[in-house]
Amino acid sequence: MSGDGERRERRERRERVFASGPGWVRHVVWWHVYPLGFTGAEPRLTADTPVTHRLDHLVGWLDHLVELGASGLALGPVFASETHGYDTTDHYRVDPRLGDDGDFDALVAAASARGVRVLLDGVFNHVGRGHPAFRAVLERGPSAATAPWFRLRWPDAPWEPGVEPDHDDFEGHRHLVALDHSCPAVVDHVVDVMNHWLDRGAAGWRLDAAYAVPVEFWAQVAERVRARHPDAYLMGEVIHGDYTAFVDGGRLDSVTQYELWKAVWSSLNDRNFHELAHALRRHDGFLEHFVPYTFLGNHDVTRIASRLTDPAHLAHALVVLATTGGTPAVYAGDEHGFRGVKEDRAGGDDEVRPPFPASPADLSPLGLPVFHLHQELLGLRRRHPWLHRARTEVLDVSNEFLSYASAEEGERVVVALSTAGGPVEVRVPGAGTGAGAGAGGVLAGRARLDAPGTPAARARLEPGGWVVLAG
Repeated sequence: MSGDGERRERRERRERVFASGPGWVRHVVWWHVYPLGFTGAEPRLTADTPVTHRLDHLVGWLDHLVELGASGLALGPVFASETHGYDTTDHYRVDPRLGDDGDFDALVAAASARGVRVLLDGVFNHVGRGHPAFRAVLERGPSAATAPWFRLRWPDAPWEPGVEPDHDDFEGHRHLVALDHSCPAVVDHVVDVMNHWLDRGAAGWRLDAAYAVPVEFWAQVAERVRARHPDAYLMGEVIHGDYTAFVDGGRLDSVTQYELWKAVWSSLNDRNFHELAHALRRHDGFLEHFVPYTFLGNHDVTRIASRLTDPAHLAHALVVLATTGGTPAVYAGDEHGFRGVKEDRAGGDDEVRPPFPASPADLSPLGLPVFHLHQELLGLRRRHPWLHRARTEVLDVSNEFLSYASAEEGERVVVALSTAGGPVEVRVPGAGTGAGAGAGGVLAGRARLDAPGTPAARARLEPGGWVVLAG
């Protein structure tokens, strides 16, 4: 087969793979918020906690989201829970610390009026001990109608009130009771919950701890949910393992790209771009099958500004997020250079889940340079929507410099990054032509380009510099 024939066959195969995904995701950039922390909610929900209408606090930040260059609001847990939101007690009720159904509807309406879609966080691997399904087990024992919902082990003696079963949990957290995903009633419950909130205007779901759930369960759920909401975006939290097999087996649209996240900050800290080059090649392989959910920070990890040993490298990290294939997300506060270290202890998430002021105007102006950098690079991303599915080719790499090309649909950009203490020259073959380029083919950043548009093209970068070039 000729080279053109092979490329055509590969393109047609990829079109078939992506045909079932929601088309709107091609244009989305998520702004990710952890609502309980963002709104300053109490750390614990009790029986007498009043309904407090805090979701309105997020409405006041939607214009900030749009000005940033995002077009989607990825919410952390908003459903009734005992503490941090991941110990759900009622999947059908907005957490009273955040408000009620009316507040949720108002937030979705305000977002929709701005062209912003809302992604919800579904905790379906486990529930909190206060969930009615588990409370029924504690009250009625093995005869409870919901006993098959859980993986339980009862004492040999006859059950009597007050006797609790042993049960599987989530990673040793005894208050997070694991569901039995082979139980048809659990499948029915999850499908009904997801459809309920999609009916109310949500655009999709982040599936928390998806990696702990059998892919067969997600496949059943996804098929039934898409039968009613074919444009719903279903993305699973997966940290390690075979991302492609998980997406295919679970019939999901995407999973979290932790491999690339780790390689970005680690390679910058170690001045070892070989690690990032390796991750980009693996990332390119994933894009043969699905579009990963990409990020530099979230509610579970140390903020990128704290993770990087050199603050100047924040720009390099953001360039990678903006110019590689994926569905990118910015964790709220990262766009202003917020700092915060996650620690493995009680309350260890607090630094990365802080309350936000009443409005963006109340933020320190010290973060504005980082905000403007986000605007520049996310703006570039929005002007080149083909980057969503772009394939990446590493062009040149050493410990302290890297260049790569991202291309799709006949379009191309070339990126060069340097952590070197002095000026460097980086090979950027073919860079320097294309629509929208500024002086010397520059789309963002700074560099001098020699022999533009030729196989011998080279970018001359300043110490610690970076540039995005028209390809």
